[in-house]
Amino acid sequence: MPNNKIVSIDSKKVRCEVCSVASLVLPEFLGGKELELFESVVTHCCPVHRGDYIFQAGDTFRSIFAIKSGSIKTYTRKKAGNNQITGFYLPGELIGLDAIEEGVHHSSAKALETAAVCEIPFDHLEELSSTIPGLQRQMYRLLSKEIFQETNLLTLLGSKNAEERLAGFLLDFSNRFIKRGFSATDFYLSMSRNDIGSYLGLAVETVSRLFTRFHDDGLLHVERKHVQLKDMDRLKLLFNGGDNQSDQKQHG
Repeated sequence: MPNNKIVSIDSKKVRCEVCSVASLVLPEFLGGKELELFESVVTHCCPVHRGDYIFQAGDTFRSIFAIKSGSIKTYTRKKAGNNQITGFYLPGELIGLDAIEEGVHHSSAKALETAAVCEIPFDHLEELSSTIPGLQRQMYRLLSKEIFQETNLLTLLGSKNAEERLAGFLLDFSNRFIKRGFSATDFYLSMSRNDIGSYLGLAVETVSRLFTRFHDDGLLHVERKHVQLKDMDRLKLLFNGGDNQSDQKQHG
């Protein structure tokens, strides 16, 4: 039976042991005293509201942050004065990992909607990792995932056309939502079309035009930020450069 639950916000403070996204961040076997030690270094922050900063470029790195609910965007400021979106983050994902090396945040993180974020002071996490080997391995895994996602983005921007980029973007969110127990085909995109364009290296007009085209072609139904994916097979085909019908419409 398909899971048709749509992402909702739940900002209640709960222990890591029963947090619905803990399994995406913590080692599976962590429990008992080890879990209590981990919880002792986690700060359960109050909910942040749309537009609030988690951290800003230039801030000293002190903590990484686990998203419990809502969504966050990260961006850098370009020389021209506009922002370059570098990522969108969902419940169960960590932000701030890129600042570990130099001790300074080079990007800013801002809430796209009401969100709950748990702060994990990094010096405490390092100390704890020395006594819980599984936690250290999990950190390596999460760092590796961050690098993998950045590599995928570079590949997407460097080798895909506009339609393929948007198709890949939608499929990526579909996969990420389903891992969190939500619908793979029915969800809300909390970011603006302008943010999507910045992330994908496309003009906002191109993003809006492509959403309209995908809607008209029966690939999806879109109403403001609510998206329903109607033809996953064709979206995957399009992402891989094999949707001839869509190509013909683009060049016709």
